[in-house]
Amino acid sequence: MEESVNVYFAGTAGCGKSTLTSAFDQWLETQGYDSVLVNLDPGAEALPYESDIDIREWVKLRDIMDEYGLGPNGAQIAAADLLALNAPEVKKVIDEFETDYIVFDTPGQLELFTFRESSNKIIECFGKDKSLMCFLMDPMLARNPNGFVSSLLLAITTNFRLSIPMLTMISKSDLLSEEEIERIQSWSADFYNLQNSLTEQVSGAQNQVSIELLKAIETTIGGRGQVEFVSSETMTGIEDIYDFIQEITMGGEDLEPR
Repeated sequence: MEESVNVYFAGTAGCGKSTLTSAFDQWLETQGYDSVLVNLDPGAEALPYESDIDIREWVKLRDIMDEYGLGPNGAQIAAADLLALNAPEVKKVIDEFETDYIVFDTPGQLELFTFRESSNKIIECFGKDKSLMCFLMDPMLARNPNGFVSSLLLAITTNFRLSIPMLTMISKSDLLSEEEIERIQSWSADFYNLQNSLTEQVSGAQNQVSIELLKAIETTIGGRGQVEFVSSETMTGIEDIYDFIQEITMGGEDLEPR
């Protein structure tokens, strides 16, 4: 029997992560695949989907605040570590499902998911060898060269920290004009174009810093700066996520539905 594939969705707060997680889960269902939707955000107050497994049954932000007398920020840090402590119990529930895909909606605070060692422990516990990630860039930030580079840095850092295959995508692409999409595509395909755009945007010492930073990014990721576009509104790019999963896990072959 084929193992389930773990698909994590991550990104900055407000990038449309939860909505896209739900859209991808629904798309899998329409294609005849079975999937389990897992909410890993203990601070979520409302979700645009009904999860199959919800971390809030084990760890809830409000309960942590009340029990330990912490504010929202302190409680988020404590919750990140409690997620790892409860991961084995969550894994037992996940293992009760015979499914093709396990789709994870990660915490809204990207820095907690990326920089806490607990996230690596969670991914290891759930099965790292069959895990991959979709990293979502905010379209409003990525449509200018400075913001694009900043978003790319976040993506690289997340990939470096968590060490699983990652697809970088511009979320909510329906909010961008055709001109903006073409411009981002040109930056993504050719860092020389991005460098020229940076030079036009900033000047002096900041410009030099930006260029050196861009060179470092190019050296780090080589030709892997390409980003895709996705929208839960128009369903643009959803199939690209599926294709990426098959490329990584099945060598390009489609997984047979259970």
